[in-house]
Amino acid sequence: QVQLVESGGGLVQPGGSLRLSCAASGITFSIYDMGWYRQVPGKQRDLVAAITSGGITNYKTSVKGRFTISRDNAKNTVYLQMNSLRPEDTAVYYCNAHKDFATTKLVMNYWGKGTLVTVSS
Repeated sequence: QVQLVESGGGLVQPGGSLRLSCAASGITFSIYDMGWYRQVPGKQRDLVAAITSGGITNYKTSVKGRFTISRDNAKNTVYLQMNSLRPEDTAVYYCNAHKDFATTKLVMNYWGKGTLVTVSS
């Protein structure tokens, strides 16, 4: 059974920092591309940051220079370090694991249940 379990969300003041973690089980973590998405009520879920199995990263423009995604394959965990947080970063943050198996054309995509980040004074 595949599980992605997020942790580290909470309430933080503007300008503060949080570190989100996503622990994966039931998959061969090292071969999956991992991502952090966020969603606010009434809006679609948007990609915040992603890291490929090879360690290549990309970020939503509005978080570049403030957020850093990283992964520890030995711990089956992906992280999102969030600095200089703004009220507009308030959302539920979801962890995603994605893998395209080219030889079989099988696509595997998994989601965590999310963790709430609230940026407010």
